[in-house]
Amino acid sequence: MRPTKLLLTLSLCAVATALHAAEPVGVQKISVVMQDYPRPLAVTVWYPSKGDGQPAVSTSDKVFQASTANTGATIREGHFPLILMSHGSGSRGEGMGWIGVELAKAGYIVAAPNHPGTTSGDSLPAATPKIWERAQDMSVLITAFSRNQRWQNSIDQRRIGILGFSLGGSTALELAGAIPDLDGFIRYCDEHPPGALDCSWFRGGRGYADGAFVKVEPFDLREIDRKLFEQSNHEPRINAVVAVDPGLGTLMKPESVAKVGVPVTLINLGNEGKVPLAVQAEQLSKELPNATFHRVTDSDHYSFLPVCQPDAAAFLKSFEENDPICEETARPRAEIHEELSRLIIDAFERDLKPGN
Repeated sequence: MRPTKLLLTLSLCAVATALHAAEPVGVQKISVVMQDYPRPLAVTVWYPSKGDGQPAVSTSDKVFQASTANTGATIREGHFPLILMSHGSGSRGEGMGWIGVELAKAGYIVAAPNHPGTTSGDSLPAATPKIWERAQDMSVLITAFSRNQRWQNSIDQRRIGILGFSLGGSTALELAGAIPDLDGFIRYCDEHPPGALDCSWFRGGRGYADGAFVKVEPFDLREIDRKLFEQSNHEPRINAVVAVDPGLGTLMKPESVAKVGVPVTLINLGNEGKVPLAVQAEQLSKELPNATFHRVTDSDHYSFLPVCQPDAAAFLKSFEENDPICEETARPRAEIHEELSRLIIDAFERDLKPGN
């Protein structure tokens, strides 16, 4: 979904799930810089720990509730599957911390980069469709973890999965081998209401750079580099995919979808008939060779975000934020997160079993 004004002012450094003493989790911020890769990546890593270290100090967040894992914690002995996480447009890796913590408690090492150009305070319409850059971020991240002495001895490199949300779901699908259709993308924005697939973001003439609002020229999707947009970003080291409300899911080339060789779990947030066409995934699940589809009822797209503070709605109004980021659905967000956690962890436990 499109970036929002609140992400300009908020630091999504919060983990929204309480930790249990019996299942300690460590957290570390790292920078991934490769000499042959032009995009330095700020990455948050959650991992099973021995219970030492100190609670991480998170910045004050007036929108999202926060709890912390421990910094400086010693990683538990063992070989753990690696889960990459790709955030939605205009968000941050830290904003997926609530599920990152749950995955770490379940025995996974979890790494979430901030994708330059589509992250909080650094998000422009012209950068948003460059999903090939996001896919490259993930491939570079796998390579970095395989070479880093701190992590290489703890990661089972035969078991690597990816969890993507919204635009991150598009990233995950492309890493699995799906290829988007540029003509379909252009046609969709031409023929559907301005809000469809967040086409208004491209027409709106605004963006964010260096943490500030900037005016930009409207972006014409016909300016996208077709060769790069429709290139294959298949990453053979990824063994399982979970995509929640994946963007472009209805606009993938059928021949590429039919060739996806890894198990894919697709999750839609919302009752049947209420999920925006831009992120509908049920039909895609029928076209993939090995897919599972789940629908989380009485929820919406924003239910994937962290649990909100009690007075967050009023705070958002003060920034003229129109998106229902903290609007409750028929179920509390914390309850929806519990269901999502079960679905996501069950998917990876099934699809990343040793020997799969």
